Amino acid sequence: MSKANNGFIMPVLLITIFFVMLMITIASSFAVTSYRLAARESYRVNAQLTADAGLDAGINDFNIDPSWTGTGGEITLLNTAAMKTTYQSTLIDGATSNDKILSVTARTYAPSTTTTPKVTRKYELDLKAITTGNGVSSVVSGVGGLVLNGNAKITGGDVVVNGKITMDNNSQIGTQTNSVNVRVAHKSCPQPADATFPKVCTTGQPMTLGINARIYAEVHATNQTNGSGMSNPGLILGQTAPPISLPEYDRSQHNGATEYAPSSSTVRCPSNGSVTWPANIKITGDVELGGKCDLTINGKVWITGSFTTGINSTIHISNTLGTTRPVIMVDGATGFLAANNSVILPNSSGTGAEVRTFWSHISSGCSPNCSNLTGVGLANSQNVPTLDLSNNGNAENSVFIAQWSRVIVANNGALGAVAGQSIELGNNAVINFTASVPGSDNLVTTWVKRGYMRVYN
Repeated sequence: MSKANNGFIMPVLLITIFFVMLMITIASSFAVTSYRLAARESYRVNAQLTADAGLDAGINDFNIDPSWTGTGGEITLLNTAAMKTTYQSTLIDGATSNDKILSVTARTYAPSTTTTPKVTRKYELDLKAITTGNGVSSVVSGVGGLVLNGNAKITGGDVVVNGKITMDNNSQIGTQTNSVNVRVAHKSCPQPADATFPKVCTTGQPMTLGINARIYAEVHATNQTNGSGMSNPGLILGQTAPPISLPEYDRSQHNGATEYAPSSSTVRCPSNGSVTWPANIKITGDVELGGKCDLTINGKVWITGSFTTGINSTIHISNTLGTTRPVIMVDGATGFLAANNSVILPNSSGTGAEVRTFWSHISSGCSPNCSNLTGVGLANSQNVPTLDLSNNGNAENSVFIAQWSRVIVANNGALGAVAGQSIELGNNAVINFTASVPGSDNLVTTWVKRGYMRVYN
């Protein structure tokens, strides 16, 4: 090869090497840039997803706990060696009491050990309070739950249950033309009960509808996903029902009552007899009315034993009471038993009685003066009946409350309202409730999304 040719090839080779190196440099630069852009986009996407998760979690936390005001710090959602994402939530008051602003700041850290975020995203979500329910209820059951069987029907009243609902054999709540509200909190764990009883259950479903059982209601039930047998509109998925307390009563209101023995002529009502009890009376022992007894109540009654009505007996509420419902407080182990065809007759103002039982199991250690009962003592008390309204009894506009025990209602035509730690309705009881349980409330407030925007700052 000539020297001239050698001189020509060398510059060409150098130029070629230069362009190859330039292309490699450009390609490498594009690769690095693309990698950085991809990594940056990954940080942004993860921050966005974390912000959305924080918003959803905030709504859920606030609906569960009305006192919730935010996370109080960063909550880690994703944590690997290469990346960590967090969110921090704050709840801000809106223009009215029905408006709130949920502010969430999401951050992506890379690597996870760094303290300076690669990407920060902030979003605000407007929340609005939606309240459903009609207020006071006609059936309020505690942790022992509500049992309906044997064609039992509840019409004309809302239902609030802290424990579970079990229905079978053509039982029914509400009607096709008159739906009600049903709230079930599922506060009946653990099983078997221990010192922590009762707590809201975290597994299982609180409602069981058996053969031909139907519910015509708006149903909010914690943990319930099966809405079979419910309509008008039926089960509202994803809703929880907060537990409520049974209506309390200050027993000291009966202090100073005039005491009588059950055998006293002021108290005793034999078969076919009649008697008028004075206001603020205390009867020290068991009371049993004779058949076809006519008893008139003039005010508060305190019975330290149990109270049994006779066949075809009638308890009249005095017209002098007007719209003031007299409380009959019963402390005995068997409570109040309404025998065949007995009646509590409202006065001319439509006012019935308020019958309350306070017995609790010996394991409670405080019967009948328990002010707060939990644990095994409550579990042992909740299924022992102390209010038994059976065999065609009638108690229109009256209210029955078993503070720690069970209410049994069967073959009754009309009741005002009923509350108990557990309630059992059966044997063709068709109950058209005509009153409400004092202090009960089935209203449920749910916070829902109304607006969503990113905040730039």
